[in-house]
Formats: sequence, structure tokens, C-alpha cells
Amino acid sequence: MNFLEEAFSKISFLNIPHLGVNDIIDILGVAYLIYKVISWIKDTRAWSLFKGVGVIILVALLANLLELHTIWWVLSNAVPVGAIGMLVIFQPELRRALEQIGRGKFLASITGSDGDRASAVLSEDSINSIIKATFKMARVKTGALIVIERGTKLGDVERTGIILDAAISSQLLINIFEDKTPLHDGAVIISNNRISAATCFLPLADSPEISKDLGTRHRAAIGISEISDAITIVVSEETGTVSIVRDGVMERGLDSEALKEKLTTTSSGKNKRKNRLKFWKGWNKDE
Repeated sequence: MNFLEEAFSKISFLNIPHLGVNDIIDILGVAYLIYKVISWIKDTRAWSLFKGVGVIILVALLANLLELHTIWWVLSNAVPVGAIGMLVIFQPELRRALEQIGRGKFLASITGSDGDRASAVLSEDSINSIIKATFKMARVKTGALIVIERGTKLGDVERTGIILDAAISSQLLINIFEDKTPLHDGAVIISNNRISAATCFLPLADSPEISKDLGTRHRAAIGISEISDAITIVVSEETGTVSIVRDGVMERGLDSEALKEKLTTTSSGKNKRKNRLKFWKGWNKDE
């Protein structure tokens, strides 16, 4: 690090203060945190708000440079109120970021390790049983909602339903969601490679950006994915379409091969670890 300190010390005309190793680490840490914050919100509705804030800051800087005193006074006095407003506006995104840190995603993104969350979530037999049941129900348009627990424990959601603790089988899943049976209404929770509970109530997503043609099942699937890292399979009762939801993102119109690929990849976690290993070793330069 000595050569960096000497290089910065020679640039005297920039009035750069003396930089030590701690200062460089501090700068890199802040830069990385800013990068993570932008990554968290870039695919959410907060991104548009974030760009709007950037425009206001740019206008304030121009007003200061051009000595537009009235505009500068208004914007500078709005900063304290705006700071509080930002906390209110970005509350869902801040909550999700804190939940991700609590689930270990922050450290996983640095170390490239998914930990125990990505290992052996579902066995191959369980995946095949889920896929078989899903597409049998899809063919006859039987609505279904299957939530697969991962790192975030869903004990509070399980307690809203009926505890089963049963082995995963296609026959049991089909029977649970059969119309007019006692357990058909609500979601099934799969935890520790077993059907842990049925008829569970999920929180509904209330985002105005969600398509109006999505029913309660799809909104519930998005809602549970916003507060956990669970993966949810949805079978539409109206169209028989199979969808999968994770991290607030829904993929619709999956066939059996696509669903199996996603469940297998999620359970093994191999792809993520491989890509991250390549990133750190500099092999995958195109990404």
C-alpha cells in the first residue's frame, strides 16, 4: 500500500489529504455498500423514485452554481423533511434489505457461499412428486399454492394452517387441493423435505404494479416471496397455467422441464457457487 500513499501524496494540486490504508478500506467499503443498495432497488418500483431524487439533487447543484437563490433555498430547506420522507417511501425496500442481511445474503454475496440454505432443500424424489402433482392439477385446472421453505423459517405461516408433517407424494398433494376437500383452501408449506402444513394463509402483495389479471393465489405467492426466500409454485384455477415465484418475481407459463430445472438448481445451489467462483477467479470475464 506504500506506493498508493506515495502516488496520492504527489498529487498536491488536488488538495487530497493524506490517505492511509484505513482510508482506502473505508472508501472501498462505502463504494460497495452504495453498489449493494442500488442492486437491491434497481428492479423495484423504488428505482423510479431513486432516479427522481437524483434529478432533484442535480437541480439543487445547478441552482447553487448559477446562484438561483430562491430555488436553492427551497431545496436546501426541504432536505430535513425529505430525509424523513425517504425513510417512509423506501420502507418496503429497506425492510427487504435488512431481511436479506439477516438471512445471510449479504455475507454470501461477498464470500460466494450459499451456506446450508442451498443444500438439499428437496430430494430428487420430492421434486418429481411435486412436478407430477403440479401438472396433473394443471391439466384439470385445479388451483394450487405450494410454498417451499428455504433459509427463512415459516413457522408463523405454518401455524395459520393445519400441521401435517407428512412425506411428499403426488397423490397427497393432489388430494389436498381437490375441490371441496377440507384442506384445499390455502397454501401447502414444504419444509425439511416434508409437507409440514396445509390450508395456510399467506400475506398478500399489495403493490399497484401487479397485473390486475392475477388472482389471490398469485398475489399471495408474491407476498410470501417478498418477506422470505421461499419458492412458491402456483397453479391457476382459471387457466391451468403453472407459475413460480421467488424474490417477488413471477415466471409464468412453465412446462414440466422448466419447473424441474428451477427446482433442481435451487435445491443444489451449484450454479450460483460455480458462477461466483468464476467471478472471484476472473475466469468469467464477460459477466
